[in-house]
Amino acid sequence: MVVTGLSGAGKSEALKSLEDLGYFCVDNLPPALIPEFIRFLPGGGEVRRVALGVDIRGGVFFDSVLESLEQVRAQGIEPQILYLEANDEVLVRRYKETRRRHPLAPHGRLVDGLNRERERLAGLRAQARWVVDTSELTPRQLRRRMAALFGQDEGRRRMLVNLVSFGFKYGLPQDADLVLDVRYLPNPQYEEALRLLPGTDPRVRDFLFAHPETGEFLDRSWSFLEFLLPHYANEGKEQLTVGIGCTGGQHRSVALAAELGERIRGLGYPVTVEHRDVRRALEENRARREGGA
Repeated sequence: MVVTGLSGAGKSEALKSLEDLGYFCVDNLPPALIPEFIRFLPGGGEVRRVALGVDIRGGVFFDSVLESLEQVRAQGIEPQILYLEANDEVLVRRYKETRRRHPLAPHGRLVDGLNRERERLAGLRAQARWVVDTSELTPRQLRRRMAALFGQDEGRRRMLVNLVSFGFKYGLPQDADLVLDVRYLPNPQYEEALRLLPGTDPRVRDFLFAHPETGEFLDRSWSFLEFLLPHYANEGKEQLTVGIGCTGGQHRSVALAAELGERIRGLGYPVTVEHRDVRRALEENRARREGGA
């Protein structure tokens, strides 16, 4: 596997996760050496899974990466590419936190370096089997995503289903394949006793499911997903991201994402459930209460 993508998107964290999953990992190997490295590996299945970190840190050597991968294919091995990316706002923030300079913008604007990097990586991204947007992922969530994608042997791997609860007021998840809108359901936000609770709290769940439209929505959504999932999997899709959105991403979307996650696990698919905006929404509600709003 070739692990690549934008600087600051989480490649180092992904490689650490793959190493924990049993991959033999090498980071920043000059692309021209990849065919020789493959020939160097011992036979007999002693090293079954290899992950190579390749990116623009290789400087002038990086431009030979596509040619090197063609040489690997000529050896009868099909390299699988994992590409990590994130939006500019997130990448800029991460760079500011680490105080590092972008390899393609040592003396210029960071956004210009990111644009040049995207151009140079376009060929690899076009060949990627997996593209993971880490804009909304914490390091822990990225490790869970890697475990769900690569923690099983290839012959037993099933399509990963990512359920992401979110608030429409904060924008759609960028990598969502499907979006379910639950804003029409009764809103716990207007119940004083529930306002400062997350959707994972049993009291919020009980409130929602006391209304018959919640159960009907869950059943209809489940029927829809139960029909779609095997068709996506049969087409060779590696992962499916389903966004479930309410206004703020604290109550309704969180509760419904948790319920759907349990049902999908029952079908045998690996599932991750991420509540993107619940912390932000809770903090805003607490601030309003403290401010007397």
